[in-house]
Amino acid sequence: MNKELFKQIYKLVKAHDNIVIARHISPDPDALGSQMALRDAIRLTFPSKKVYAIGAGVSKFKFIGGLDKFDPNSAPDCLLIVLDCPNFARVDGIEDVLYKDIIKIDHHPSEDIKGTIDFTSSSYSSTAEMVSELLLNSRFKMNQKVAENLYAGIVADSERFLFKNTSVHTFEIVVELLKRYDFDFTKVYDSLYQKSITECRFESFITENLTITDNKFAYILIDNKDIEKYNVDITAASSVVNNFSFIKEIIAWCFVTYDEKNELYKANIRSRGPIINEVASHFNGGGHKFAAGSRMIKKEDVTALFNELDECCKKYLEEE
Repeated sequence: MNKELFKQIYKLVKAHDNIVIARHISPDPDALGSQMALRDAIRLTFPSKKVYAIGAGVSKFKFIGGLDKFDPNSAPDCLLIVLDCPNFARVDGIEDVLYKDIIKIDHHPSEDIKGTIDFTSSSYSSTAEMVSELLLNSRFKMNQKVAENLYAGIVADSERFLFKNTSVHTFEIVVELLKRYDFDFTKVYDSLYQKSITECRFESFITENLTITDNKFAYILIDNKDIEKYNVDITAASSVVNNFSFIKEIIAWCFVTYDEKNELYKANIRSRGPIINEVASHFNGGGHKFAAGSRMIKKEDVTALFNELDECCKKYLEEE
């Protein structure tokens, strides 16, 4: 436990009247759950402070909570809290934020963000687990909704405690959240995992059209016409990528979609063995050893990514 670090975080939060909480672009439930939980905990503890959760939302996860409208000029010299993101390039919406201090809380490998106070550790299942530990062991106040959002983040990033990043500590934190706040965790699962029949059919389409190499690498570049055909959101591929963890014929897989608005190819990469975040880092991306992503401008980079991931799988099989 990091009690001295938690005291420092509390003191720095207490010292600032304006606080901005940010996280990575294209947020998942861990990023959003941590962000909303910490914002609401600070508001409960210090009602007079102005606390903003910023960035673009995701309609699928609106059950977690709403983001705030924020004018950077109204909060100069603020405290910036960055959650679940190791590098400035991927932090959503902080371009014009006039911050004085940074608190960083993140379970990704450390990169270029160095906080005034830095709570970075890859030993946690999720940033939500880290924020839970902070709130449960400090003077910050919590309520049922805060605990529920933290639980959602932990469940999502550990894939219901199935991933290797789950530890005894993860379960201890979850037990403490449930004991203290007695929320209905089954409703959290409904919110996270309930999907439409169109999403199910889209997942079947991906399964039918995956290319699987001799090195047990599976990949697909999803055409926007197919997304329109199945009447799903462009984020649907990232929502189903974890569902392919139990296919014995593959050890790593990558789904790529094209974001026409931002003119970017977005890759979601997962693995059951090969270390993939190093490959993702070659293509404007990063993440964890077994769960990563990247963003590319050129289509030829997508082909290069597929080739590097296939080679990564080949080396992994040769070394087994």
